[in-house]
Order: sequence, then C-alpha cells, then structure tokens
Amino acid sequence: MIEWIPTPESSRTDAIAYLPEEDSILVRFPDGAEWRYDSCPANVWEEFAYPVTSKGAYIREQLDQHPNGPFAS
Repeated sequence: MIEWIPTPESSRTDAIAYLPEEDSILVRFPDGAEWRYDSCPANVWEEFAYPVTSKGAYIREQLDQHPNGPFAS
C-alpha cells in the first residue's frame, strides 16, 4: 500500500509518496492525476519532501529531468 503524504502547503500538488524499492517519487496533482518520476534516489526524495521545498519548482527544475509518466495505482 502506498503511503501518500498530503501537501497542503503546495498549490501544485495534493500529495506525494516514495517507493524506495523502485527509487520512484509519486505525485498526485489537484486534478487527480498521479505521476511517477523514476531514478530518484533517497536524497532526491528528501530534498523534494522537505516541507519548505516548492513542489512546483522542484518538479519543473529537477523531477522533469528524470524518466516520468502517468502512474496507474
């Protein structure tokens, strides 16, 4: 089961999650879409999940550079 972490401080995301066994970050957007970013080691997740990190900026500047696509839960 995926443990989604709500992101009420973000207008760009609703929730985030990490799959350490797959090095994948999951993002749930306000429209309900869920996206997967692969090849993300734990240090990338820690930077992204840090409460004061701008989720939208981090996705645009960092995560979009990783293999990504829709996540089918």
